[in-house]
Amino acid sequence: MEKSRNWLKKAWKEYHGKAVVALLLLSVILITGGIGIYHLKADSAKGRLFMWKISSLAVVKKPISAYGIGNFVYAYGQEQEKYFAKGSYDEDEERVAGSPEYAFNEYLQVATEYGIPFLFVVLLIIAFCLWKGNREGRIGICGGVISVLVFAFSSYPMQIPGFAVTFYFLLAACVIGRSKIMLLFFISIIILLGTYYWKYNQYDACKNWYRSKMLYNIGAYQSAKEEYETLYPELKNRGAFLFEYRYCLHKLKQYDSSTKVLKEAMEHSNDPMILNIIGKNYQASGKYEKAEESLIRSTHRLPGRIYPYYLLAKLYAELEYQQPEKLRNVVELVLTKEPKIQSTAVREMREEVKKLR
Repeated sequence: MEKSRNWLKKAWKEYHGKAVVALLLLSVILITGGIGIYHLKADSAKGRLFMWKISSLAVVKKPISAYGIGNFVYAYGQEQEKYFAKGSYDEDEERVAGSPEYAFNEYLQVATEYGIPFLFVVLLIIAFCLWKGNREGRIGICGGVISVLVFAFSSYPMQIPGFAVTFYFLLAACVIGRSKIMLLFFISIIILLGTYYWKYNQYDACKNWYRSKMLYNIGAYQSAKEEYETLYPELKNRGAFLFEYRYCLHKLKQYDSSTKVLKEAMEHSNDPMILNIIGKNYQASGKYEKAEESLIRSTHRLPGRIYPYYLLAKLYAELEYQQPEKLRNVVELVLTKEPKIQSTAVREMREEVKKLR
């Protein structure tokens, strides 16, 4: 240890000037490269920053109790809707907003679902593994752990089983060494995780869902509904499945059942299309005020979308619920709002609302 200190002191005396210059150059290269990458994909960068902003708002709302495992999409959807409902946002935020399944930042994802105390404990465990690995001279393995930690800052590696298992084994490789206690500890965790994933494995159910989707895609809604009913107990925590199941019910004019399933879907998805279909269900059932409420919520969740304004225009044009002033306002929005992508659907909606004026 003493020799290492002496060597470092000697190296610093001889090379500290070059080291400072090299650090400055490296800093300039990193900053310039970062600015260049930002401008190259500015919207993508702004989108990430906006996702982190909304995720942070969700964390601040429940920093200790959190929202629970798998409930990130629910928390994110609620906070984004409240944020846009206030009206104090800029055009860039409206343009880059979306309906993400992940926070694109594992630290925010963990804090949202499990709480800040849990995140702190996880980081402490990782820090201990790095300290132990460095002490044992496993520099390469520690480098692998740090790489994943950096990657996790702007992506979602822990949501991909292959990445998560690899990271777990990297941590294990840092600390196990010759310790039988550590080896037993990590083996126990592997067994527990394996048991959990085996018990809640949805592979067969998803295979059957994929086959049933063919009926859904060709418009055989009655047959698809019957298939989805049998799969519902196993897949009721999947937003995409619930969305398709409710759409079958909507097409079959079973509006109350469709709305009930859609409300469940909102706990597993932040897609504003769920609110759009709830609004259409209420409108078809003659519950116009509830329909308006759902569609307005959809415009708050993703204000850049034209479709909910189009649905509001059709609602306000209903003979039983005519709202001339509101109709004029939403028609103007449909005709003037700039969509992310110009499409045939947008042109058709605009042509249709022109007839409602």
